[in-house]
Amino acid sequence: MIRTMAITHDHKLVKELHLLDIRIEDYDFVWTDFSAPTEEESRLLKDYFHFHPLAVEDCLHVLQRPKLDYYEDIQFMVLHAIREEEEKPHEVDLFLGPNLLVSYHHEPLDELNQAWERIGGEAERRTIWSRAPIAAAYTVMDKLVDGYFPVLFAIEDELAELEGRSGNAPMDELVNHVFLIRSKLLRLRNTIVPMRDLLYRIVNSQHIQGQSRSDHKLYFIDIYDHLLKLTDMLDADREMTADLRDSYISLNSDRMNSIMKTLTVITTLFMPLTLIAGIYGMNFHYMPELGYRYGYTAVIVVMLLLGCGMMIWFKKRGWFK
Repeated sequence: MIRTMAITHDHKLVKELHLLDIRIEDYDFVWTDFSAPTEEESRLLKDYFHFHPLAVEDCLHVLQRPKLDYYEDIQFMVLHAIREEEEKPHEVDLFLGPNLLVSYHHEPLDELNQAWERIGGEAERRTIWSRAPIAAAYTVMDKLVDGYFPVLFAIEDELAELEGRSGNAPMDELVNHVFLIRSKLLRLRNTIVPMRDLLYRIVNSQHIQGQSRSDHKLYFIDIYDHLLKLTDMLDADREMTADLRDSYISLNSDRMNSIMKTLTVITTLFMPLTLIAGIYGMNFHYMPELGYRYGYTAVIVVMLLLGCGMMIWFKKRGWFK
């Protein structure tokens, strides 16, 4: 699906335009959004807009790393959106020109719909900021980055719940859950950190369309600050999972040591008893004790006394703690 909105030279908003029926130079600002386009619609990037073939190729072959490229008077940006229910990135491509913004994404995204409605509403109020392509680009980025927070908050809630279950859940289940959360955080980091680096380039770039005005730059600095906060949250959550993992592994090792100590004590108790039983199990005819009437009783008593004595000695040594 392709949708287009434009602002005329007399600052009027026009929506529901057919792209092939307009001339971009006749408007102050044109935003065209390619939402889950067909193959025929995608060809318009090259045939109608005449974008650079490398940029068009990046649009068609997902998933690219967030980046910023310059092509004459067009800036090409690759951004990422994250859906909370999927926790995986979706590519959003932006072409930014002097009076043009083209957004391209393979799946419908709520963030783009929200940005579309916001820019349309601001344009109807005739605010100066909404008439610039850089404003629409900022709005798209802002909505995409705002969508990262619910995903990270959900993971933090999951971590808090996991920490509360530490005392009554199987150790293997807890460790597996920790590693699952760490893999989610790693996927998020692979999106958020490149986006942070991209915004750093935008903030410090002198080539972005509309960046000459300092008030425009402040908006992108705000997005950059949000990404810095997200990065800090990611690092804190990763440290927390590492602490939980180490705690679980240490606790599991302590339990194993306790089990091995108990088994060792039991084995040690039975070693002398087994020795005595082994001696009297030998099939020799001439053994002095075999002729004693109370020999069997005496051996049992000795074995009991030996076992009890060893247990008392082990307990004094603190081996049962």
